[in-house]
Amino acid sequence: MIGKILGTIFGFMFGRIPGAILGFFVGHMFDKGYSKNFNQTGGFNRFFASQDEFKTQAIFFHCLFSVMGHVAKADGKVSDIEIRMASALMDQMNLEGDMRKEAQQAFRDGKAEDFALKQTVQEFKESCHGRRDILQVYLEILIQAAYVDGKLDNAEQTILETVSQYLGYSQHDLLYLMSAFEAEMRFRQGAGGKQNANGQKYCSQQSLDDAYKILGVKTADDDKSIKKAYRKLMSEHHPDKLVSKGLPKQALELAKNKTQDIQSAYEMIKAKRGFK
Repeated sequence: MIGKILGTIFGFMFGRIPGAILGFFVGHMFDKGYSKNFNQTGGFNRFFASQDEFKTQAIFFHCLFSVMGHVAKADGKVSDIEIRMASALMDQMNLEGDMRKEAQQAFRDGKAEDFALKQTVQEFKESCHGRRDILQVYLEILIQAAYVDGKLDNAEQTILETVSQYLGYSQHDLLYLMSAFEAEMRFRQGAGGKQNANGQKYCSQQSLDDAYKILGVKTADDDKSIKKAYRKLMSEHHPDKLVSKGLPKQALELAKNKTQDIQSAYEMIKAKRGFK
């Protein structure tokens, strides 16, 4: 009704009687389309979510947990720690009810011998329109899952290489992400004053070396290059930016952990080199 009234008024203002008639018709079509759209999307929900957004997030979770199951089964057996890891990740993402059941089923699907790895990954890539920052967060979570038992065997690495290739990442890109993740784990462990597997204490020089690896820079790089790398990484992992591009809000905590590591590594390097 609002469309008809406004259309008639504006039509009359600009075209008198003929304009009013045309405005009434245009307003009628607006009311009809608006009403249909409003009813289909549940009132004000249409301002906050869409079917495309829901589908994209569902594909993200299915691809994540099914490929996690596939990686876990790569060495022939899914260990208890890998199952607990998947469950802990679901907890961290606050997956409950039907969404959690679907994630659990996806994990089981990934363990099947006939699991369609290529199709699953390519469908995910298409659903997020190849956005590299979303694809990278996905790959980083997958790498974290692969290392849950403290090691990465050849079969698991082969699957990671295959997945990264389907996503458009080179082997060099994957090795960098893996190296950065290993550095992050040591960096966090050192910050907590813990010893490594050999009982050795994590020294300050090792911590600084890992800080450079987290930022993907070298000690020989100048301050400007280090600042640029830091800003790029922070931008790629900024939670608000990732959500706006389709990352499910449930995965935000993982992105926040990454930004904290990047920030801490940068602060250490900045303090050591003495630049602002």
